[in-house]
Amino acid sequence: MSWPWVYFCSDCSVTMAINLERNLCDCGGLLDLIRTSSATTSVNLTPAHSLSEYRYSDQLPCRIEDLLQVSLGADMVTPLLQEHGQSNTWLKCDHLLPTGSFKDRGATVLAALALQLGAKRIVIDSSGNAAASMAAHAARAAIACHVFMPDSTAQAKVQQARAMGAHIELISGSRDDAKNAATAAARDRGSFYASHVLNPHFHHGVKTWSFEVCDQLGREPGTVVLPVGNGSLLLGVALGFRELLAQGRIKNLPRIVAVQSEAFSTLGPPRDATVMNEFRTSVAQGVAISSPARRRQIIDTLDETQGLAVAVSDLQILQAQKELGTKGFYVEPTGVLAWAGYRSIEHSEGLAGPVVVALTGSGFKSECST
Repeated sequence: MSWPWVYFCSDCSVTMAINLERNLCDCGGLLDLIRTSSATTSVNLTPAHSLSEYRYSDQLPCRIEDLLQVSLGADMVTPLLQEHGQSNTWLKCDHLLPTGSFKDRGATVLAALALQLGAKRIVIDSSGNAAASMAAHAARAAIACHVFMPDSTAQAKVQQARAMGAHIELISGSRDDAKNAATAAARDRGSFYASHVLNPHFHHGVKTWSFEVCDQLGREPGTVVLPVGNGSLLLGVALGFRELLAQGRIKNLPRIVAVQSEAFSTLGPPRDATVMNEFRTSVAQGVAISSPARRRQIIDTLDETQGLAVAVSDLQILQAQKELGTKGFYVEPTGVLAWAGYRSIEHSEGLAGPVVVALTGSGFKSECST
């Protein structure tokens, strides 16, 4: 049986086969995935107590045998905890995933794809969490991993990726400089560029966040609050909710609140990338993205869900980190971004409940922890 998934260009609408070398359409457009099989499958939303491994495998664009080989446990449910004193507010604890960040959801699918395509080496650029996650899953798959990171990356994240056996190259300059070095290295024959920005398989791994949240709540949330840099979490979460809506498993798409660092506020208003100088920094290194490649898709998603873009300062981020610590959550600055954004608008925006706030990265991974 032929593989029931193909790439689809978001610009020119051409479909193309999935292979190692393909990262963009020939027209330069970004790629998404579509299922070509006429058979439809539906997400089995189950009571939270009966969640089990691979429960969503038929929804993922990779083979179950490859998922089994690369899994580190990202396919198991993470806690959804009610905020004390706020009956309608919940915290989704993806900072407790195997390598300490939500990136494990997408990295599992990318590693399975690398196995399926016969990759000899995985290449990735990252400011930290994606590198550690991809290195771990590459190790599990017994595939060599070559990581390009900005030299400003927190040492805890560099050491984590190195401990997984990855070859690390620290690149002087920006996150974009690391990306350029990685794409050049990925041209070598047999290399797979495991970009969580360009490769849409990552979003399909992340969509399990939405499936889990609906399983755990027993319904869809009214609002979800997410950190945004390149937008891979937001786009994956939105994809999951769209699939559930199309299958009649939920009644409405939740409103999405996208939270960014003030220093890298690219979504608006007025929906134009902010002009920023080259020396800007943020304690939330994971969202220090000047020009998100999928910015148009992010904005379209916010429009579709009647969503909202919020920007928070470093001071707000560090205050949110400290507050969560007093509640028992040890989360890195990027990982608390959504909580900082939620706290800044909780009394002004009339957020429909249940409200689910994403905690995305462990405090053990950062040097900016309180």
